[in-house]
Amino acid sequence: MEQRLYEADMVIVGGSLGGTAAALAAAKAGMKVVMTEETDWIGGQLTSQAVPPDEHRWIESFGCTASYREFRNRVRDYYRVNYPLTEEARQNPVLNPGNGWVSRLCHEPIIALQVLEEMLSPYIHSGRLKVLYHTKIHRAEICGDMVTSVIVRNRKGDDILLRGAYYLDATDCGDLLPLAGAEFVTGAESAADTGEPHAMKEANPLDMQSITHVAAVEYVEGGNFVIDRPDDYSFWKSYKPDFSPFPILSWHASDANDMTKMKKFTMFPNAHGIVSLWDYRRIVDPSQLSRPLYEGEITLLNWPQNDYYLGPVIGVSPEEKAHHLRSARSLTLALIYWLQTEAPRMDGGTGYPGIRLWGEALGTKHGLAKTPYIRESRRIKALYTITEHDVSKELRGNAGIKRYKDSVGVGSYHLDLHPTTVTQRSFYIPTYPYEIPLGSLIPVRIKNLLPACKNIGMTQIANGCYRLHPTEWNIGESAALLAAYAIRSNQYPYEIKGSSEHLYRYQKLLQEHGVELHWPDGLEGV
Repeated sequence: MEQRLYEADMVIVGGSLGGTAAALAAAKAGMKVVMTEETDWIGGQLTSQAVPPDEHRWIESFGCTASYREFRNRVRDYYRVNYPLTEEARQNPVLNPGNGWVSRLCHEPIIALQVLEEMLSPYIHSGRLKVLYHTKIHRAEICGDMVTSVIVRNRKGDDILLRGAYYLDATDCGDLLPLAGAEFVTGAESAADTGEPHAMKEANPLDMQSITHVAAVEYVEGGNFVIDRPDDYSFWKSYKPDFSPFPILSWHASDANDMTKMKKFTMFPNAHGIVSLWDYRRIVDPSQLSRPLYEGEITLLNWPQNDYYLGPVIGVSPEEKAHHLRSARSLTLALIYWLQTEAPRMDGGTGYPGIRLWGEALGTKHGLAKTPYIRESRRIKALYTITEHDVSKELRGNAGIKRYKDSVGVGSYHLDLHPTTVTQRSFYIPTYPYEIPLGSLIPVRIKNLLPACKNIGMTQIANGCYRLHPTEWNIGESAALLAAYAIRSNQYPYEIKGSSEHLYRYQKLLQEHGVELHWPDGLEGV
């Protein structure tokens, strides 16, 4: 059988959030694009991984690209047009559909998918963008310092040849990098390598941030939806992390204000000042609806209790990776069973049997996300590597925000590292808002390969803030526009960075597409 071939200006491997933003930007810029996606949902952490957008305090006015702002506005408009909102909710310019407190825009992942597909639809319908669903990267062909093609495989086992001028790795794990022979790092670097005060004494490439297999659950007062007891429930019930005197299935977790201490949580909002987790990532708040639509509130279980850090899914054998993916899923099911049957209630009782899995929000029958939330990827060895020194408030002191002449975007978030897979260390370090240097997008050697996700040139510690939604979107968008400019100017990315004239023109292109390059001076609250 003759192998299928797709040719394009740009091949985007992975339909993550960064990949989706890259496809949108490239198509808008007039490029012909082909993008692959392992599931049937594009959008990565926003959709198939079921994580509401983690953002920063200035997000409503600045600090993201114009297309990301358009996405946020479209989500709110989707609810206004299609949902029976109360008049107060409908008129609220900063509508938060779920009223979760992790974000100003907690919403159902399936709505994010609808909006992203609408944003891409003109380019798909016109033939400028082709999306290959249920398709994974299989191998890459290289010649010297160039990628010449990639071969992807669909769920039927058919191989498809993809050729383009540029190849963007937008997989959540950086899966194209090793196949393309690109230089990369994984896990924890050493302090000797990075100079970071929070880096490890010795590097450990397998010591990566935990993953989480998110679930959506609804709470119906008086209901009884208890699932079958998971086979390994006894293991998870007794498992204690190295950093905690309490079992993982408890109401105690690390205190973000002091990671050496534990903090007590509970299920629902209360008058005792104990932080509730239910409304943390709540995505449906029926009080904002003018007529009944759901039986109860719906939230996403992406809590400290189902962070999975017993082993990595990168840099290990396929068998070990499959084991850890299954175990992450089993931990989430154990959490659900614990919540339904044994979780201590503030009234002195135990269990909330009214919790039920709610797959409608996630496009699944079982109520778990299509794929686990991946916080850390393979990271390219780049012309510039972002470190803790670039963003930490303590280390930068009065110097404030670090400005880059070659900035290609902005973002802001704490250096937030979840427990890692070997040492179980975690951080929550205050930062200044940050910029994204072009040098972090350019591999040290491969000329036509670009990162478009959580795989830019940064250390594991810097990844703690550069991995969030608005920044990943910005990275994908800027990488795609870099490739577009490179194609049209006949310059490689490293040449664009090295030329004042080309850098100016590329940054002008970014600004024309609504990419903010720098934070304003005198930023309030910094």
